[in-house]
Formats: sequence, structure tokens, C-alpha cells
Amino acid sequence: MQVGWRIGNLFGIPLFLDSSWFIILLWATYVNSQYYQQEWGSFLAWGAGFVIAILLFCSVVFHELGHSLVAISQGIKVNSITLFLFGGVALIEGDHRTPGEAFQVAIAGPLVSLVLFFLLGLTSLLFPTSSLIGESINRVAEINLILGIFNIIPGLALDGGQVLKAVVWKITGSRFTGIRWAAKIGKGLGWLGISLGLIIVFTTRDYNVFLIALIGWFSLRNSRIYQHITDLKLALINIKAVEVMTKNFRVVNADLTLSQFANKYLLKSSKFSTYFAASMGRYLGFVSTDTIPYIEKSYRDTQTLRMIICPLNQMVTVLEKVSLLEVINTMEFHQQKQITVLSPAGAVAGIIDKSDIVRGIAKYLELNISEAEIKLVKRKGSYPLGMKLEAIAKVTSISNLK
Repeated sequence: MQVGWRIGNLFGIPLFLDSSWFIILLWATYVNSQYYQQEWGSFLAWGAGFVIAILLFCSVVFHELGHSLVAISQGIKVNSITLFLFGGVALIEGDHRTPGEAFQVAIAGPLVSLVLFFLLGLTSLLFPTSSLIGESINRVAEINLILGIFNIIPGLALDGGQVLKAVVWKITGSRFTGIRWAAKIGKGLGWLGISLGLIIVFTTRDYNVFLIALIGWFSLRNSRIYQHITDLKLALINIKAVEVMTKNFRVVNADLTLSQFANKYLLKSSKFSTYFAASMGRYLGFVSTDTIPYIEKSYRDTQTLRMIICPLNQMVTVLEKVSLLEVINTMEFHQQKQITVLSPAGAVAGIIDKSDIVRGIAKYLELNISEAEIKLVKRKGSYPLGMKLEAIAKVTSISNLK
């Protein structure tokens, strides 16, 4: 769900304002107004500062629009553009198919900023150098130059990190190797920004430089998020269904009457909630126990389980060898709370629900997820907040296997 205020559309892309944007708007207005206080007075200086701040964010929108339009040209959906404390972000749905496409989307934003620098620089020449309008346009041009160059720094979540990811991906043939390198450098730059910003603030008492520390924190935070998502993607690709499935089901005789089945299994305490019916050593299908209360009691003594069996060939199933990526996508597409796993011979090998998936990922990535949390996942039927596995699986295509 998108957080913020929707203020319009650009080429069909919703544009949002995050509440943090107002903080940076005030800060940018104040900082830019200081350039003109002595020469133009407070009123004009603050007015110019405000206009420059607005034009700055217009530049950010164009920057993000550069990314978005290139992504759209590649057939990738762009859900929104949001302005927030540290600039803007385009929410792109899906992964790039090739490193070349990833490079094109990443470099588009900085190129737009550099083009704006050039165009605004030319425009400022139309006004006298001593005029407030000319100085303001030139100031916005300079900011676009800084924006373009700054974003080329090779660390996530900056555009330069995405460029680095694409380059390493092209060289190594592995998308994930590219992300790891970009994330590592992003973390390093993040710590460097935090340290440098705080040292300058404490030694010079220039609190404007504190923004460097904030940008460092932002880079560190987003690099960790990228790394976390990448780890989850790798887990979904590498873990197979057979590794997480459980035998938490019972096989019963298909020729039991409904009454016999209910008395023997449903009316007694049982650790099983899933039943499959078999006859002569062959699985017939899933027993739809929820339908029994709706069948007349007079029929329950004569009708067998065959009456309420969902045949295996009509069920949503996966094979043992498929990845968790396919398991989750299949479950989500068919809106299943659990899925049946079949052996190569077509027999029921196990079942998987969301708690089994979380347990398998926790073991693979050595995450500290308690059994109590896993039981909560099973009860609620939803993944933990930090594991948006449905969304991750949806945008992770088979092309990501490298």
C-alpha cells in the first residue's frame, strides 16, 4: 500500500508526496535563502529560496521520470514516484531481464539531471548575471549537476550502485553477484558518510553538514534492505519443495463410510488436519472434511469417502524438485493456504504451508526465527512483516536463476 499524498499523474504514473518531504522542503528553502540575504533582503531571499527548493524537487521528479520511462519502454510496470526526505524514488514492479536493461534504467536518471544542468545553464545566460532570476536558475542548474554526479557514486541505493550491479552482472553472468558488490560498497559508503558527517558537525559546529550523516544512514539502511531481499530471493530459488514439505497428513481408506471416518478421526483428538484417501495402495485424492457437516446424517452411514474426495488430477500440486519460488507463486496464484507435493511417481509426498516455508528459509539463511513465531505464521496464514515473500516471488522470474 502506498503511503503519502497523491498529487497527480505523470505519463500515467501516480505521483506521491511523503510527509518527510515537507521537512527537506523547509531545509532547502532555508539553505538556499542564505545565498541572497545580504544582497536582496529577507523577503526576496526567502522567496527565491522557496522557488529554488520547489524547482529542486521538480528536478528530482524529472530524474525519477527518466528511470521510469526507460523501464516502461522495456515493458516493466512503474507503480509510482514518491518524493520524500532524501529526494525521490520510482517504485518499479519487476526485475530487469538483462544487465543491459538494468544499466539503461539506472543511468537514465543521472543523464536527465546532467541534461537539466546544461539546459538551465544556457537559460541562465538569457538573464543578467546580477539578476535574482538569473542567479536562481544558475543555482538550480548547479544543484542538478551535483544531483547527477552524486547519484553516480557506486553504492546502493544510489543509481551508481545500480550501474555497478549491471556491470558486475554483465562480467560475472550473475545478477546476485552484482547486487552483493553494490550492497557491500553501499554499506561502506554509508558508514563513511555517517562518520564523516558526525565528525565535521562535532568539530566545526556546522549543522548543515549533518545531512551527510543522514544520507550515509539512508545508504546503509537501503544497502541492508537490498542485501536482505537478495538473500531471500536466493533462498527461494535454491530451496526445493522436498526440503521444506512435511508429512503432516494421514492416509485413510477411501472405502470408509463418512460416519466411520468422522467417528475414527474427526471426533477424536488428532494431530492431523489433512487427510488423503487411498484404495489398493493408490492415492485417490484429498478428503474434503469441511463438507461432511453439510451432508444429511442418513447418507453418512452409507456413503463412503469417495463422495467427498477431490481427485489428485484436479488439485493444485507441485513436484518435489521445484523451488520455493514456484511453490509460493503457485500458492498465491491459486489462493491456496497449503499445497500438496507429489513424488515423481505421482504419489503424495508431503504438504507445504506458509509456516513450512518460513521455517525452511530461516534454516537456510540462519535467521533467528523462533518456533513460536513460526506457529503464529501457521495460525494466521500470513508471512512475517519482514518477509514479503509473495511480492518477492512475484517479481523474481526464472531469468534470475543466475
